[in-house]
Amino acid sequence: MQQHKIPQMSITKESELVGMQKISEVVATTLRLMREYAKVGMSTKELDAYGGKLLKKHGAKSAPFETYGFPGYTCISVNTEAAHGIPSTKKILKEGDLINIDVSAELNGFWSDNGGSFILDKDLHNHQPLVDASKYILQKAINRIKDGVKIADVGHLIETEAKKKGFKVIENLAGHGVGRSLHEAPDNILNYRVRSNRERFKKNTTVAIETFISTRSNTAVELNDGWTLVGNRGGYVTQHEHTILVTDAAPVILTQANGIWN
Repeated sequence: MQQHKIPQMSITKESELVGMQKISEVVATTLRLMREYAKVGMSTKELDAYGGKLLKKHGAKSAPFETYGFPGYTCISVNTEAAHGIPSTKKILKEGDLINIDVSAELNGFWSDNGGSFILDKDLHNHQPLVDASKYILQKAINRIKDGVKIADVGHLIETEAKKKGFKVIENLAGHGVGRSLHEAPDNILNYRVRSNRERFKKNTTVAIETFISTRSNTAVELNDGWTLVGNRGGYVTQHEHTILVTDAAPVILTQANGIWN
C-alpha cells in the first residue's frame, strides 16, 4: 500500500495532538474489540463488518477502503498470510489460527494505524513464541525511539532481536509516518538496518512503528488477488504496530488502548 511520499506532519498545536489522540483511540479500541469478537466458526468477512461498524459509530473512515479501494474495512490476515488479507465469507476461523488484524482510519483529517497478531483460542500449532517475539521486539524498539535517534539503528535492533530468538524479519514491509494521511515521510522505518539511511526520528512527529517477524521468509510477495501478501519462503509472519508521538524522552503511545501488550 505505497503511495507518493507526503511530507511529514509535525504537531505544532494542541488541536493537532487532540486530533491524533482521538483517531488513535478509535483505531486502538476497534482493534481490541475485534480481537475479542473473533470466534471459531466466524468468517473474516463477519469480523471485518463488525470492525467497520465500530469505525462508523465513531464517525471514522477506514483508511484502506477510502484510500486504496481495499475490499474491506480492515486487513485480516490468517495463518500463512503476512499482511493485507482480504476479508472473505469463505475464510472461516478455526481454533489455533494465527490471525493478524490491522486497523487504520481517518477522523477529522487525522489518520492513525495499528495492528496485532494473536492466536484464536488454544495454541495448537505453537505460534505463541512468534507472537511473543513480535510484541517484545516492538516494545523494545519503541522504547529506543526519541528525537535524533537514527531510523536505521531501530531497524538494526529489530533484526538483531529477531535473530536472537531464532526468527527472521520481512525486509520489504515498513513502519511509516502517519498523521495527515496514512503514509507520510519517513516511509522507510524498516525491520533491518540500511546503513545508507541517515534519517533520524524527529520530535513532535507521529509515526507508525511495526514489526514483521517471520519463521522462514525475508520478503513479502503479493498474491494474484492484488492485495494479500505472503512470505517468499513460506512459514508464518506476525505483526504488531503502534502509532506513537516522538518526544525528546520516551514516546507517547497514542494507540495504547489496543491492549496488544496485555
